[in-house]
Parts: sequence; structure tokens; C-alpha cells
Amino acid sequence: MPELPDIIVYIEALKKRILNQRLEKLRVASPFLLRTATPPVSDAEGKTVVELRRMGKRICLGLSTEPDDKNTLWLVLHLMIAGRLHWKKPNARLSPPRGLAAFDFRNGTLLWTEAGSKKRASLHVAAGEEALKALDPGGLEVLDSDQLRFAEVLVKSNHTLKRALTDPRLFSGIGNAYSDEILFAAQLSPFAQTQKLKPEEIKRLFESTLSTLDHWTSRLRQEAGEKFPEEVTAFRPEMSVHGRYKQPCPRCGSKIQRIRYAANETNYCPTCQTAGKLLADRALSRLLREDWPRTPEELELLTRERR
Repeated sequence: MPELPDIIVYIEALKKRILNQRLEKLRVASPFLLRTATPPVSDAEGKTVVELRRMGKRICLGLSTEPDDKNTLWLVLHLMIAGRLHWKKPNARLSPPRGLAAFDFRNGTLLWTEAGSKKRASLHVAAGEEALKALDPGGLEVLDSDQLRFAEVLVKSNHTLKRALTDPRLFSGIGNAYSDEILFAAQLSPFAQTQKLKPEEIKRLFESTLSTLDHWTSRLRQEAGEKFPEEVTAFRPEMSVHGRYKQPCPRCGSKIQRIRYAANETNYCPTCQTAGKLLADRALSRLLREDWPRTPEELELLTRERR
């Protein structure tokens, strides 16, 4: 899923192409995409893009017929896991089932695609600032915050660090991939409880969150350059732990481990983050019960025996 760094770079690329441009036509191909009935999506046609804004992992396009119009119409794009944006020549072809929608401008077409059969991406139409605000989960914008406010949000209720960082009601724009990278940088377990953290651990987590998000935003911005960002993915070889199961930790050389659940997985280094302890993978620990290995060495031995 595109997260905060990806969304920022998307918006920067869009500003260069569609800000102050008139939306000539909006083509919606997927019946699953549009999640609001009023105002009708056709109301966006003929209006000019006057603002682009990030709201968590969502991209918000503000359209109006007048620059100072307080009743700006907002198109809120949530790409979800497999949604991607592409900048094409004017009147580019929209091809279902991958093609969800096309935003036609005189200088080009913004294509919205989604891979796979599960249609999770969504488009909301909101009239005015209050309607837009109602779609905001309300998570803290960490890049605009300080350590004190970060700590208040973090320890308000007791969750695992992984859950807290990825909860859009707590923190804005952080998802599965960058939470793994943040926790690795902070050398903290994904299962550590928020209300049991020491002050120095909270400080380390806050600083790691800022540095990780800043680093990847700068890196993705540099990679895109003047081109539209097409290589948006949650799995990058330069990442420290995310998507690097069984590969060596860049810090200590231990094999990266993972916890799988539903369609997601958490990656971590047992040496750097969990004092050598393996975190229980639900898919296997239910079967093995008391035989679940407690260290990477025991897991390696078990894996060899099962081959």
C-alpha cells in the first residue's frame, strides 16, 4: 500500500501536472470504486484543480470554478494495497478490470489502476471542508509534531507498537512497510506494549519515525526526478527488514524473521529487536503449540527436520 512517503511524492508530481488545470472529464469504469452518491461525481467535471492535499494515505483533489470558493469539491482517492496512478497522454484508454478511473485534462490523463481481483480502492466525493474532514481518521501527523505530543498519542491506550503505528486513528500515513523500517531503526519489538515503553525508548521511536519517513520521502523524490512516479511498491531491496525474510540483517547479519497474518506480514530482526527471541507466527504456532521454537537457531533446526 502506498504510504506517507509515496503519497507525498505522488502529490508533488500531480501538482506539476494538474494544479490549475481544468478537469475535462472523469471516467469511472469500476462499479466498486465510487463510495458516495452525493454529490454526484459528474459535478467535478468542468472544474479546476485548485488544491492537492494528503490526508493519511489518501490523495485529495480540490476542485472549484473560482479560486476563493469556500465550497470546494473534493475527490478523495484511497489507493489501498494495489491501487496505482499513472500519467498518460490526453484521452488515454481506460481498460477494465485493472483500469478503475481516468481523469482527463487537456495536457494529459491521470489513470487509476488496481491489480488483482479484490477491489479495495475507493473514491469519495465531498462538498466542502467539513465533508472532507469527516473522512479523516484523525491520526497525528508525525512530521508536524513534537516528541511530547507523539508520546501522548502513543501511550493513550495500550497496544503493540506495530498496531499503534499502523492505526490511522493514532498516526497518519504509516502502514505495514514503513512501520517495519521504523521499528528496526528504533531497535524495538513489534510486539512491545506502548504503555510499557521507557522514556528513552519513546524518544528513540519518535526520532526513528521522523528519520525513516524523511529518508524515504527524499529517496523516492530523488528517484522520480521530473518523471511521474511509476515504481511505487512496498517492497524495495534497499529496505532494512520489510520484505526481506531470511535475508541477512544489515546491522548484525542475523536472518530477518516474519510474522504472517491475513494479507500482511511483519518483518523484524530477532537479534536487534527482540533480544534473540522469535515472535510467534500464528500460522505455525497454532500447529506446533509448545514446540514453537524460541530462538532463530531452534527455528533453523526445525526447518531442516521438516524438509
